Parts: sequence; C-alpha cells; structure tokens
Amino acid sequence: MRLTQSPGHYLPVVIGVLTLSSSVAAAPAAADNKRLNQSVVANVYTIQRQHGCSTDIKVNPQLRLAAQWHTNDVLTNRALAGDLGSDGSTAQSRAEAAGFRGIAALTVAINPALAISGIEILNQWYYRPEYMAIMSDCANSQIGVWSENSLDRSVVVAVYGKPA
Repeated sequence: MRLTQSPGHYLPVVIGVLTLSSSVAAAPAAADNKRLNQSVVANVYTIQRQHGCSTDIKVNPQLRLAAQWHTNDVLTNRALAGDLGSDGSTAQSRAEAAGFRGIAALTVAINPALAISGIEILNQWYYRPEYMAIMSDCANSQIGVWSENSLDRSVVVAVYGKPA
C-alpha cells in the first residue's frame, strides 16, 4: 500500500474500528478481582501486625457476602459514597443478614475509573482515622472483601468482624 493513496481508501477500516470499539466499550466490565481482594486482606494483616496484633485475620464467607451486597449497592447507586446502603442498611445489619454473629464494621474505597489498585485503596483507607482504627483493631479477626468495576466506577468494600 502506498502512502499517497487518498484518505477515502482508509475510511472503511476506520469505521470498522470505531464500530467495533464502541460496541466493546458498551459491554459491562467483568473482571476476576480475586487477587485484588486477597491483596486487601494481606494489607490489613500487615497493618494489624504493625499495630502489635498477634492473631491471624481470617476470611469469613458471611462477611464477604455482606461486602458483596454493599459493593454492588454502591456501584449501582451513585448517590452512595460510603457506609450506608441505599436502603439505610449498615455494615452490622448486612453482616447479620448474611449470618454473621458478632460486631461488624467496614471500609469502602471508590475510584471514578474502570480499575483501582491496592495502593489507591490504601491511600483512601490509611489516612482516614476511623478507617485506620477499624483496620488496626486486633479484635477484628475476620474479614470479607469484595470489589466490582463498571466503566467509570470501581468499588472495594471490606467488612471486618469481631465474632461473638
């Protein structure tokens, strides 16, 4: 192909690429966030160790379910920016509804982009005194983490538990 060809020869290719990219962009973002979620647990473990905790934090499926419910709620309800759900639910009420018995608390990270990194999560949580208090509380010996992404919003929720 010569570079001196008229621009019209390239038009079908450009239209085809634009059509393909717009149809791909319209698809919902679906990713396996297992590694990200596990890294959040590892980072909380590290913070607890730095604060003198000697117990291991354990992943709890009930707390993970509560985190999943809140993550999906925050992802789809743009007016939400933190701890309360669209129905007024709290970390405690969601954890109890998921079957957890004990005291629950949560941390929420929201990024207005397709993705979020572990560093962005920690930057949102580490410097908020109320979140640092939750993460570094040695009595929070169980955790559930969930994250979801849309094209313009990523949400990560960690629900912490002090078993009864």
